[in-house]
Amino acid sequence: MRVARTWAVALTGLRGELVEVEADLTAQTPEFKLIGLADKALGEAVRRVTNACENSDMRLPDRRLTVNLSPAGLPKQGTGFDVAIAVAALATDGLMPPESLARTVHIGELGLDGRLRPVPGVLPAVHAAARRGFDRFVVPHANLAEAELVPGVEVLGAVSLAQVARWHGADVEVPDVEPVPGEARRPRATERLDLAEIVGQPAAVEALIVAAAGGHHLLMSGPPGAGKTMLARRLPGILPPLDDDAALEVASLRSLAGEPVSKLDRTPPFEAPHHSASIAALIGGGSRTARPGAIARASRGVLFVDEAAEAPGGVLDALRQPLEQGRIEIHRAGFRAEFPARFQLVLATNPCPCGEYGVRGGACACAPSVIRRYLSRLSGPLLDRMDIDLRLQRVASSHHDGTAPVSTAEAHERVAAARERAAARLHGTPWRVNADVPGAWLRQGPRAIAPDARRTLETALQRGAITLRGYDRILRVAWTIADLAGRDQPSTADVGQALFLKKGVTG
Repeated sequence: MRVARTWAVALTGLRGELVEVEADLTAQTPEFKLIGLADKALGEAVRRVTNACENSDMRLPDRRLTVNLSPAGLPKQGTGFDVAIAVAALATDGLMPPESLARTVHIGELGLDGRLRPVPGVLPAVHAAARRGFDRFVVPHANLAEAELVPGVEVLGAVSLAQVARWHGADVEVPDVEPVPGEARRPRATERLDLAEIVGQPAAVEALIVAAAGGHHLLMSGPPGAGKTMLARRLPGILPPLDDDAALEVASLRSLAGEPVSKLDRTPPFEAPHHSASIAALIGGGSRTARPGAIARASRGVLFVDEAAEAPGGVLDALRQPLEQGRIEIHRAGFRAEFPARFQLVLATNPCPCGEYGVRGGACACAPSVIRRYLSRLSGPLLDRMDIDLRLQRVASSHHDGTAPVSTAEAHERVAAARERAAARLHGTPWRVNADVPGAWLRQGPRAIAPDARRTLETALQRGAITLRGYDRILRVAWTIADLAGRDQPSTADVGQALFLKKGVTG
């Protein structure tokens, strides 16, 4: 009897669990048995591995071969275990030294011809194993670029199973075959959009800068053509670039979603799902494997929902829990996956179905009951979680009013300076931007705003114009306005401006 061991990775969401793949060869009736709570796709690995070994001139021994995936109680999905199963099975007959296999993690699917096929999620799998101390990896050739994004690891981008065996010291001939290409999908193009292109909306541009500086959620309402989409698409350009950890997280989520990943993009992601998207499209999921939805893919960046009032009932309310907790959990029979959901939400909506209600010079044909029903599609609890409620009108002139427009570069500098002030003030706490600071700390902490400055806000709370959650969100926005102005404490005017941005009221 000979036992060979190597390693693979099981992914549930972004979390990777190391799986020990151990193969045992016994002199009994020939059989190839795979055990260890495998799903259907993984259970079919027996036939893929058998044919791949046969077509690579490395036939499996004609004895009973048992492959165990440990821990056995951990659910395992997908075809990314094929290579680990194959090399462990071949090593039971002495083809490869067990020492090399025991310190290597293998990821990849096998074709029947023995070539390695790319799989999604290679980057988070390599990252998870590297954090556990592994530094040698075998991945499909098409996944080599993303695996090499993890620093300090040695990666073989293998074309064939024979190449993997030779790398481990086996005396086999490596065929000259073409690597299996990755899915033909274009990488995301980075749009170069400038705030200076927006004409006649200085208040809206300033509100966008406030949202970027504090990480605040933004609701924009106005008629078609008022510039809502233009503003939203320029928000990522004025946000600070992603640091190493955030960029790796964003790239890992794209890898899980099956997108090509070849570098760490420092630009915050921008996701704009159609308003008719389902709850599953927003939160992600799947019956066998959990794939990230728009919420997770927007983490560390912006989630923009245009025509929000047209969304199916209940879809947008699925955003409420991720907005509060910064993560999204997907529960399925047999597994639970968790994805990050630290995004800025931007909603845009028309004021009524025809878009002309309350518009300067507009002629709305909607009945009052229709308007009320339309606006009620955005629930009160969701609206209460929005920090800034921006009302837009159509631009009345095609020319600037004489003031120089704010460029993306200028706004980016202001946002960076404001975030530096906030980070310095919050040093020693777990928070770095104003949007993350809890309400109790804002109201009663060492940096609580002076009672005189909050008097207008207290009045609004007492008369029911805002909720306590809204009260806290206004305090966060007031701090951001003060950070942009370079003040150590929000003034009465800062609180008043934050209240106006939230509710359009002055107290």
